[in-house]
Amino acid sequence: MLGFRVDVVCPGKRCGEYIKTAIHDFEGDQTYSEKPGHLFRLTASFDEVRVQEYCGIYLAGGRAPEYLRLNRMVLNIIHCANNIALPIAAICHGPQILVAAGILKGKTLTGYFTLKPEVEMAGGIWVSAADHEAVHDGNLVTATTWMAHPEILRQFISLIGSNTIS
Repeated sequence: MLGFRVDVVCPGKRCGEYIKTAIHDFEGDQTYSEKPGHLFRLTASFDEVRVQEYCGIYLAGGRAPEYLRLNRMVLNIIHCANNIALPIAAICHGPQILVAAGILKGKTLTGYFTLKPEVEMAGGIWVSAADHEAVHDGNLVTATTWMAHPEILRQFISLIGSNTIS
């Protein structure tokens, strides 16, 4: 539709394998609920990712970032992408990976509200954005929850459009 190839990868997994997703929702409790999601087919092998072949990196939220931020290869991908000013989008808990990668000093961003202390300790400038808003700073676009998907994707696609690889 937009002319971009989208690859979905996961450390330790190969193209064609599946990952289980979780569905988070806000049902009036003090935090989000988590329900079993869908099986999602991976479109590429993680260990074959070459950052230079991509127009951007999108970091999904949820529980995965708390584990992905411990993976050196994930952090290397983020470092490489940031060093070449590749657009990076992170939603919900996705900024935890950016914190662990150490690329937030002086950057303005948002995420799920519980990330504020981590972001600030990493030198980031926290913005309390509404659930439907996204925050853009340089090559980064961040948002708080899934409710901001339309806005974070609009801004991310706009950044990618100026960074298309031939």
